[in-house]
Amino acid sequence: MASPTITILITTYNYGPFLEQAIDSVLAQDFPLEQVQILVVDDGSTDDTRERVKKYGPRVEYFFQVNRGQAAALNLGFSKACGEIICLMDADDLFLPGKLGRIVEAFERDAGLGMAYHRLQEWHTSTDERRSWEFVEVSGDLHKEPEKFALFVPQPTSAVSFRRSFVERLLPIPEEIRMLADCYLVSLIPLLAPVLAIPEFLSVYRIHGKNSYTSMEDDMPIETRRNKLKMWQIVTEAMRKWLEEHGYTRKQRAVKAMTDRWTSFVEREEFTVMAPGRVRFFRYLLQCYRYRYPLMSWRLRAINLSNAVGALFVGYQRFHRLDELREGLTRWLRAPTSKDSSPPPS
Repeated sequence: MASPTITILITTYNYGPFLEQAIDSVLAQDFPLEQVQILVVDDGSTDDTRERVKKYGPRVEYFFQVNRGQAAALNLGFSKACGEIICLMDADDLFLPGKLGRIVEAFERDAGLGMAYHRLQEWHTSTDERRSWEFVEVSGDLHKEPEKFALFVPQPTSAVSFRRSFVERLLPIPEEIRMLADCYLVSLIPLLAPVLAIPEFLSVYRIHGKNSYTSMEDDMPIETRRNKLKMWQIVTEAMRKWLEEHGYTRKQRAVKAMTDRWTSFVEREEFTVMAPGRVRFFRYLLQCYRYRYPLMSWRLRAINLSNAVGALFVGYQRFHRLDELREGLTRWLRAPTSKDSSPPPS
């Protein structure tokens, strides 16, 4: 039997009730199933996950490991993957019709493509509401266009696919990364190969209240915020080590751009645990604007500077009061030109 074109790698932990729907959404694709390998890596589930997967017989390959976290589960899955294209999937998410065909088409069109990612729908199951996940189209060779790192937002697991020959250079993922291991891959692979942003909605991110990681943070308890910050610190430290071990330094523009962005991001996460003073917040805003500077027109540079000055007066906790005025002015100033593609950070 010929090797499959694409491997769907699903990692799961006690998501049995959702897993069947995830697998069914893959099997329902309008794509030759003989070219698809479906792998489920069970990271130590104590529910009925194994029994649910058994019903699919040989169509789904199942591997169980003692609970060791997402990085270990992905490492096992990558070691079993046969497809040259590896498409990640969370066990509680869904693929929309046409996804596999669109992903395979993208990789076949460009033999040098390292990663493709696409839009996601957020599905809030408590209200049955569907929303668009934050998405900014960033395509191309970011190593040659490092300013694009300022806009590059890693998408969740079910939105990313890799060419195996490139992602293998990042493996194994350090196993201290128990969560957000896919972000480690997504953040580093632009240094190895071009990436492609696909503007269509091709997956559904299900928000059901028990997600391991979700975009809804307004009511997040302080202890959860601390844990989330710790996860990001572990991921960014692992990325720093990989860069160092493979000869990447901040003297390279792409590396500086990427690490500046992540330093800023982690600092913002620190603010959710302990609010900064006005001077520190002012300096943080200036740093954010500096690495986005090449993407801004003089109008946006002016309004961002006024935002930073305003932070000295209102501080971090009341900075949101400037949002309405800031966003209104930004829309007005950006309207005359297409160059103003970078909104100020909040």
